[in-house]
Amino acid sequence: MTQFPFQIVGFDLDGTLLDTHADLGHALNHALKLAGRPEVPVALARDLIGGGAKMMLDRALAATGGPDGIDRDALHRELIAFYSANIAVHTRLFPGGEAMLEALDQHGVKIALVTNKLESLARTLLEELGLTKRFATIIGGDTLGPGRGKPAPDLLLLMLERLGEGRAAYVGDTTYDTGAARAAGLPCVAVSFGFNDVPVDELGADAVIGHFDELVPALLRL
Repeated sequence: MTQFPFQIVGFDLDGTLLDTHADLGHALNHALKLAGRPEVPVALARDLIGGGAKMMLDRALAATGGPDGIDRDALHRELIAFYSANIAVHTRLFPGGEAMLEALDQHGVKIALVTNKLESLARTLLEELGLTKRFATIIGGDTLGPGRGKPAPDLLLLMLERLGEGRAAYVGDTTYDTGAARAAGLPCVAVSFGFNDVPVDELGADAVIGHFDELVPALLRL
């Protein structure tokens, strides 16, 4: 067997590993309803996701009349509470995800989860889906405190610190992910099926895949 070129592979969560748009969309609409704002079609929530729940809420408020008169912190807490209680109703791995994770495991890869989602929510979601055991480390947007999330490199550098020696790569779907990988000096694979905030070919990734069946071959080429 050809020696696998990466000993560590990190993944973003929302829009990369898991299709979370429906559960996030319902939580967002719960918050918008409390604020007296019109709901957004759940399918369109994909376009609002990226950078964490607070940023998603800010985008939705901007699209429905702006933030004036809104207690954003209180509304964010309501959104998180609803989402926590309904976190895995519709959320699933993207197609090929289970086989891809198994293939990386067979290659002896340490698999990391590095997300801007709150660490507690990421852990709850992975536990609900029976995926926790797949990950050597789980890092959230608040793990290092405020202002340390992607596209800053801090979370990816923590991944490297925790998982030790070895060549690492990162897999994501937005400019937050490619920016963090670039700042941390890591090659990045972008998924075209995610919540891309710009056209996938403009993300600046080292490789682009359209299905998880393509990830291991893409990493071998890198």
